[in-house]
Amino acid sequence: MPIFLFWGEDDFALGRAVTALRQQTLDPDWDDFNYTKILPEQPDAVSQGLNLAMTPPFGSGSRLVWLAETTVCQRCPEPLLIELERTLPVLPEATVLLLTTPTKPDGRLKSTKLMQKYGEIQEFSAIPPWKTDLLAQRVRQAAQEVGVKLTSEAVQVLVESVGNQSRQLYTELEKVRLYAGDDPRPLGATMIANLITTSTQSSLQLAAAIRQGETAKALSLVMDLINRNEPALRIVATLIGYFRTRLWVKLMVEAGERDEREIARLAEVNNPKQIYFLKQEVKSIQLAAFQQTLPILLDLEFSLKQGADPLQALQIKAIELCQIYRS
Repeated sequence: MPIFLFWGEDDFALGRAVTALRQQTLDPDWDDFNYTKILPEQPDAVSQGLNLAMTPPFGSGSRLVWLAETTVCQRCPEPLLIELERTLPVLPEATVLLLTTPTKPDGRLKSTKLMQKYGEIQEFSAIPPWKTDLLAQRVRQAAQEVGVKLTSEAVQVLVESVGNQSRQLYTELEKVRLYAGDDPRPLGATMIANLITTSTQSSLQLAAAIRQGETAKALSLVMDLINRNEPALRIVATLIGYFRTRLWVKLMVEAGERDEREIARLAEVNNPKQIYFLKQEVKSIQLAAFQQTLPILLDLEFSLKQGADPLQALQIKAIELCQIYRS
């Protein structure tokens, strides 16, 4: 009686997981008979899904019942909870029950605790753009799935160009796969940069331009991001995360800390191996520059929440920050 709860706002990654589960579960010849997707607007959607899940599959293979966009782990009336408590423990072995929701399950609810007890919960949230180690890990995993070999430098190009956009990542990798053909050699950074969409700019590139004191490039990136309707507060969140990480690394280095695992823990960097490269980034930059950066970004965040013009506010602060790092 496999039970799954997939949650998160990365609908593309979640959709791929649903497709993979469907292919693993169903016999293609009996797919139409044994697959049911129930939308939340259908009357008594959860009860209907639980009843179907108790029905044995037709022919060979298993039955898949998908409760899409369900809110059962955000709010669950007592009668529905009783139904879940009665049904989940006795689902047939040949049934797969899948629940999906964009919202994080409320761990305090009994319905969520039931899912934790009887099912498997998987998160599909977008990786924060400043978590470049996790983004690189995701790029390598996606490349392996698609069948593309990349050098470390090529992985970094994709991280900087695609960010946390799962759909675009797979689109670009499919393009790269078609180009590479049967060539077994890993593709390098130059080749990847020429193949992927060149108009893509990311908040990470803006952060790097600021760190390097490149005012003209930073202003151009701000304009491009706003023109592509990138939310200003999301841009600021990326900048804050980016510079907070480097501030912690610089602080630890200045304090004489040599244990890269400890630096990674304090800087909230998942991969300690990335600390070496971060130390090289911050080596020539004064600690005071990083210390001045976060108050400026927090002030920018406050002004945006108060209704400041996004383009103007971002450009003014970009100039101010670039002057700090240029000096």
